[in-house]
Parts: sequence; C-alpha cells; structure tokens
Amino acid sequence: MSSAVNQPAGQSVNDLLEAWIGLDANTIGPAAIDRAVRERMKALGMASPSDYARHASAEPAERDLLVEEVIVAESWFFRDPQVFEFVADFAVTRAAMPGRPPLRILSAPSAGGEEPYSLAMALFGAGLTPAQFEIDAIDISQRALARAEAGRYSTNAFRNADLGFRDRWFTVEGSQAVIDTQVRGQVRFTWANVLEPTFAAAHRGYDVIFCRNLLIYLTPTGRRQVERQIERLLLPDGLLVLGAAEPPIMQGDWIPAGTASLFALRRGVHAPRPRPATAAPRPIAPPRPLPPPAKPPIPSPPVPDLEDVLAEAGRLANTGQLADAIAHAERHRGLMPPSPELFFLMGMLWQSAGDADRAEGCFHKTLYLDGGHEEALLALALLARQRGDPAMAEKYRQSAARAMARKEESR
Repeated sequence: MSSAVNQPAGQSVNDLLEAWIGLDANTIGPAAIDRAVRERMKALGMASPSDYARHASAEPAERDLLVEEVIVAESWFFRDPQVFEFVADFAVTRAAMPGRPPLRILSAPSAGGEEPYSLAMALFGAGLTPAQFEIDAIDISQRALARAEAGRYSTNAFRNADLGFRDRWFTVEGSQAVIDTQVRGQVRFTWANVLEPTFAAAHRGYDVIFCRNLLIYLTPTGRRQVERQIERLLLPDGLLVLGAAEPPIMQGDWIPAGTASLFALRRGVHAPRPRPATAAPRPIAPPRPLPPPAKPPIPSPPVPDLEDVLAEAGRLANTGQLADAIAHAERHRGLMPPSPELFFLMGMLWQSAGDADRAEGCFHKTLYLDGGHEEALLALALLARQRGDPAMAEKYRQSAARAMARKEESR
C-alpha cells in the first residue's frame, strides 16, 4: 500500500507520525495518541510502548493502521455552504471559455467523501455537465475511502438547515441515504499521502485544489511540504480553497481570490505583459525642413516604462505591500499613455484589497481601451455573480467567450 521509509529503531510514535504525515501531536492531544497506541498494542498483543514504536517504525502496514486510529476523518455535506457557492461561480466562469478542457479539481484530504461529493453536486446544480469537470479525491485513510466509495451516509452527514440537495441526490434506504450514481461517477477516489515527494509527480495540474482543515494539524515543516505540493499542482490561474483559519499559515506567493473570501486564495499578482499593438503601421512621411534655431525646450519628465511599472506593482503586491502596490500604479498612471494592462492590474489589486467598486471601475476602463480583453470580462463576470446579478454575469461570460473565439480564429 505504501512505500517503506527508513526510521530509527527507537523512534517515538510522535516522531513517526510527524515524519510520515506531518502531524503535530499537540493539535490532537497526547491522550488521543496514547489511546491509538493502546488500541494497536492490544490488537497485536504487545505490552511495551517502546517495542510497539520500533515495530511501527519497521512495518509500513502497521504504521498505516496506527494512522487510521489517529486521524480525524469527520465531515458533512456542504460544510460552510458559501465555500461551495464560491467554487461553483468560479467553475461556471471557467467552463464558459471556448475549447477549454474539463475543469480538474483535487480534494485532499477527502475523508468519507462528503466534500468531493458536495463539490460535484454544487457544480451540477450550477449547470455544468459531467463532461465539463472531473474530481480526484485522495486520502491517507483506507477506511475513509471505503466509506466514500460505498456512498452510504447516516443523518450525521446532513447537518445543514437546507437539505434540498438530499432529496435531489440521495435515495433513502432504511436509516441511510445512498448517493446518486451520477454524482458518485464524477469522483475518483485514491489512497495517497500528500507529503510523499512523488505525490505531485503522479498528478496533473488542477484548476481547483480543495484542502480544508489539514494544515491546522501539521507541524511547520509538514505545512511547508504540503504548500510546496500545492504550488506544483495548482495551475497558474487556479483556485486554492482552505479552511477559514488556514490562509495566514501559507508562506508563499498567495493573495485572496475574492473580495469577501476568507478561505480562497490564488497565486500572487503577476504583471500582465503589454499586448502587441494591432493597429496597422503608419506610413513614413518624408523629412521636413529643419526649423530655424530656437531656445532649447525644457525637457519633459521621462515616460515610465510600462513593463517596469507593472513588474514593480506586482512585486509589491506579492510581498504583502498591497497599499504600496496600488499607490505605485496610481502614481505612474498619469505619467504614461492609457494602458489596458495597467488598468487590469489595478483592478486585480483593488479586488485583492476588498474594494469591489474600484476593481470594477478599473476593469471597465480596461475594456474601454481593449474591448476584447477576455480576462477583464471574466473578472467582471465573477464580480457580478458575487453581488447577486447572475444575468449580468452571464452577459460578461458570453462576451469573454466571443472575445476568446475571435482570438483563436486570428491565430
């Protein structure tokens, strides 16, 4: 099931769990660890904790059984409904892009399947078809995976006030509810340890990574290992969803993904490269006669280089100096010709700062200068969706799709 790791013979159980799954034993308490060790010692007929620690260090199968006793694999459907609404809005916007492959989502850890199945139900509810998305769900617990694949749940998995989804997607059989085969078929469950170095190499890039309430149980080293895996797996324009308390844990280049999102992140602001000019070159006029000598004009201040301004604003934003990034962009905006790239970057910065109105204004200015700027159109679609205007969001998405189609035709 899992590859052996070289562990010192006398390594403690706490050290073993830290090395294997990154667990900080203090997060679940020494009593929980002791109880798990006693259960495994009883099953093996062992009396010495030190003997058991050596045995678990040497036997990968026993190590995995110990993990089963330790981990917390409890969840329920649509836990924090606003999370699934946000992801559904993001997915619908992405799916509108013409010629785009199916949206790829990773749920890690997946526990008993409640979260990946909730994602599938949310995307179906938003109008996506089975061909438009796929979900990989991984967990380190074989028990949790078996429960997820069985798709049978007790009332404990349904804790929301609004249970309309249960009537639509479940069939009641006695005291259990069985999930619909269409939802089940949209999720692929696999055993995996996200801390293994080979984990990222075994998976392709994802549009959305759903990793809620894992980091809070890990040591600083374990957290950084998971973050590196996420950095390798998340597509450049992808969405990372964490537990509400986890974004501050992240050490890398991350910014909020929405104006009111405490749980969703995207990669830091990357300055857009200026688009090539599309206007036809102007004919070269014959040289004019030189005017008579005159007093030398007062030199004008040099026009800032657009790429330098974009790069510096992006650098400030990605180092946490969001206000300075906005001030830098605003200061240089009046010193150069109007630029759709600069207005788009300013829209992203204001959106990250939580000012949706100013962000929207900047995206509209982007479109005034470049009516086919599909990224600005998609950003406006998401903002419209977030303020509760699905009709306008759909108009922006359709405009973005047409702009992208025109761009593809011209290539």
